[in-house]
Amino acid sequence: MNEVPAVLERLRRTTDTIVGEADLIERLASGRKLRIKYGVDCTAPDLHLGHAVNLWMMRQLQDLGHQVVFLLGDLTTQIGDPTGRSETRPVLTPAEIAANADSFLAQVSLVLRTDPEVFEVRRNSEWFGAMDVAELLGLFSQVTHAQLMARDMFRDRVAAGREIALHELVYPVLQGYDSFALASDLTIVGSDQLFNEKLGRHFQQRLGAPPQALIITTITPGIDGGAKQSKSLNNYIALTDTARDKFGKLMSLPDSLVQTYAHVYTELPLDLVAGLGDAATQGGPAARDAKLMLAAAVVTRYHGAGVAKTERAAFRSQFSLRSTPADLPEVRVQASRPTILELLQAARPELSNSELRRLIRQGAVSIDDQKVHSHDVTIALAEPVTLRSGSRTFHRIVPA
Repeated sequence: MNEVPAVLERLRRTTDTIVGEADLIERLASGRKLRIKYGVDCTAPDLHLGHAVNLWMMRQLQDLGHQVVFLLGDLTTQIGDPTGRSETRPVLTPAEIAANADSFLAQVSLVLRTDPEVFEVRRNSEWFGAMDVAELLGLFSQVTHAQLMARDMFRDRVAAGREIALHELVYPVLQGYDSFALASDLTIVGSDQLFNEKLGRHFQQRLGAPPQALIITTITPGIDGGAKQSKSLNNYIALTDTARDKFGKLMSLPDSLVQTYAHVYTELPLDLVAGLGDAATQGGPAARDAKLMLAAAVVTRYHGAGVAKTERAAFRSQFSLRSTPADLPEVRVQASRPTILELLQAARPELSNSELRRLIRQGAVSIDDQKVHSHDVTIALAEPVTLRSGSRTFHRIVPA
């Protein structure tokens, strides 16, 4: 196994803070296989590069022989994590939870190894489903009201006169107990989960188990330079995006974010990362070339060097020569006079209607190089047309 300082140095690249660092160093030095808790609620999954920061750190540890315990919060999903929410979240049905769990597994496998030696799947209904009322009350007795109300989001809701349902208050308690139930040695999370995972350390200590270490990872702005990546803001790069979409979205990045994204989302040497940042601040061709290198590095990580080379050449051809790709995916539409929204629905079924309308408002939609500015404009579909929806997404629309 690699030397501990080298392991930590690699992890620190995308780490903000480590809670229980001495415990982590001792466990890494022991040579035993660590259990790394990765817990998710089974809400609609749409993992993006921001989530993948944690996944790649876990993958690094898997490659050293450590085990990721992928915890599907099938029971706690029925409660709903209140993190960052001003109102109570609607409860999902068991069928929705099961479908989302399958989708989560498929997406994390794009980064994590899933061979049994380094990957285990658990569900927290295993212990909570079998827990009787007396045991559950005993669990609640380990946490005080003052501890829960120290959480800023709960205080903010009370100050604003908004209700907090009792089940939301106990959610962090249940998530914390998960760490004890799994015998977690380490969990890697964003700062929004720090409160809940500290409760995990609390339960482990109260119940006589070694407390897990916590690695709190770097959070970056979205591709628009604003808030962190989010589906609702349409400012994210999804793990399931095609190589072409990933490349195009990265080329649209503000110059000021090139160094940050290269640092967090690639494994390029840090001196090269700094050089890309310097080039991006110059603007013009230097910034463009820096983004080309960044985009190629990210696409290489997920799709391979050959695909990245192809996408780089395609991007330069399309935007330097103002050409439209020759190999357009074909979409057949039956209506003779469909609206723009109907064409987009047929071509981009993965996007919601609100996301499609946002593309139109942003001027990102065109038919045969003519921009469209309203979703209810109709098109006489007598012959094939080229639909562009975004900076790099083209479809050939063919009458059925």
